[in-house]
Amino acid sequence: MNQTVSVWFILFVTVIAANVPFFNQKLLLFFPIKVTKSLGTRLLEMVVFYFFVGAMALLIERQSGQITSQGWEFYAITSALFVTSAFPGFVYRYLLKHR
Repeated sequence: MNQTVSVWFILFVTVIAANVPFFNQKLLLFFPIKVTKSLGTRLLEMVVFYFFVGAMALLIERQSGQITSQGWEFYAITSALFVTSAFPGFVYRYLLKHR
């Protein structure tokens, strides 16, 4: 997988993973039990999915070459981008009227 394809793949997975807690009622997408999730539960799911996408990106970076060490600024920016990419799911769940 070349570098351009891997970057677009990670961005696609990020948008999907950030919006899954808002579009799905199952806990962490895997448990077969449907629960009534609060905003706090959805935010905790987002944190879990953030680390999942980060681990996937780390594996892709490891395959392509040497892993670059990152400071706190990198994690602050990526977490802000992850929350920003969850905006469509948040709007769908909390701001639109459902009939």
